[in-house]
Parts: sequence; C-alpha cells; structure tokens
Amino acid sequence: MFKDMKNNLLAGALIALGLCLGGCFIYLGMSKFANKDRAVSVKGLSTREVEADHAVWPLAYAWNGNDLPSLYAQLENVTARVKKHLLSMGFEESDIRQGSISVNDNWSDYYGNHRPEYKYTLSTSLIVSTDKVQLVVASQGKEAELLKEGIIVKTERWNLDYQFNGLPELKPSMIEEATQNARAVAQKFADDAQCSLGSIRRASQGQFSIESDEYQPWMKHVRVVTTVDYYLN
Repeated sequence: MFKDMKNNLLAGALIALGLCLGGCFIYLGMSKFANKDRAVSVKGLSTREVEADHAVWPLAYAWNGNDLPSLYAQLENVTARVKKHLLSMGFEESDIRQGSISVNDNWSDYYGNHRPEYKYTLSTSLIVSTDKVQLVVASQGKEAELLKEGIIVKTERWNLDYQFNGLPELKPSMIEEATQNARAVAQKFADDAQCSLGSIRRASQGQFSIESDEYQPWMKHVRVVTTVDYYLN
C-alpha cells in the first residue's frame, strides 16, 4: 500500500510538473503572439553635400552657305578656332571631342515667297568631357569672346551636365549613418513608451538620390532614407 501511495505521489508530481511546463509554454506562446505586433517603424536620414567630379559641356555652332563643299571647309575652320579657344582656357586635347555634323537644306523646307538667303546650314558641336569641373565652372561666359571672331556658340545651361560618380564610395558610410539615426529615433520612442527596444523586425534601404544645387549646379545633394522596424519589449 505504501508503495502504491508512493507511485501515486510520483505520478501526481509528474502530472503537476507537466501541467506547469505546459502552462509556461502556453504563456510564452501567448506572450509572443500578443507581442508580435508590438513594434515601431522609424526612418533614418543621411545626407552629404559633394562636388561633381565630371562635367560634360557641349558648345554648339552652325554655319550657312550655298556651296556644300565650301561650307564644309568653312565649318572645319570654325571648329579649329573654337577648339583653339578651349585649349587657351586650359583644357587638353583629350578633353575635347567633336559631335556629329548635321545638314539642313533650307530651300527645301521653306514656305511662302521668301526663299532663305542660304541654301545649306551645317551644324555641329565640340563637346568638353572632363574631370576639370572647376575649370568648366570658371569658363562659363567666356565663350562670348568668340563673338569677336564672328562665331556664335550656344551653350545652354540645361545642356551642361555636372556629374557625380563617387556614390559607391559614399554608400556604406551613409547607410550606416541612416541606420544609426533610425535606431536613435526608435530608442526615443521606446523610452517615451516606457519599454525596451528589441531587435530589428524588418529593414529596408531607400533609394539614393542626387540633386543639383539650384544656383551652383556643380554641387550635389546626396541623400538616402532607411526604414527600420524594431520590436518593443
């Protein structure tokens, strides 16, 4: 009888232990389920102001005439004079390339009774593609000196392209900074809510954007925004 009582007590203890463990598992499961949506979503920003490291500057010009071979020779002479002007400002031969030449037959396109004076217009450009960004900046407006030689050069501001190619080197530090800023915001939120900040639930890196300064287009504003979700405990 004593043996049976001992066995019954042992069985009861095992059952009680099983119920206790089961209750703990149920509690932990319910707590996890209840807390799975307790999270905060925050954004972190990182910005840099950098200078362009490459510039593409097209200088367009045209010449009119009635004899196509003679007109082509004149255009070549104009091209040589424009190129000489660029070299005198400090650019190198390797920085300059000639664009394509287009021909327009003015007499075939006109309407009405007033035929244009010149039959042909030849148009082309010299394109400066260089890493000497500040030299391009300093050269703006100086193409007007060609007017003294009767050469009209068009250099529209929106055709001048200042580029920044150093983004791959900036990305790691900017992403790190944006993530740190996001965590600081999340920590402040957790402190205000009187809870502790948990692990990262989900994170996504936003797109990098590069925008030109309105008044100094060779200066670039680089920014990235990361979105991070943190658990709250």
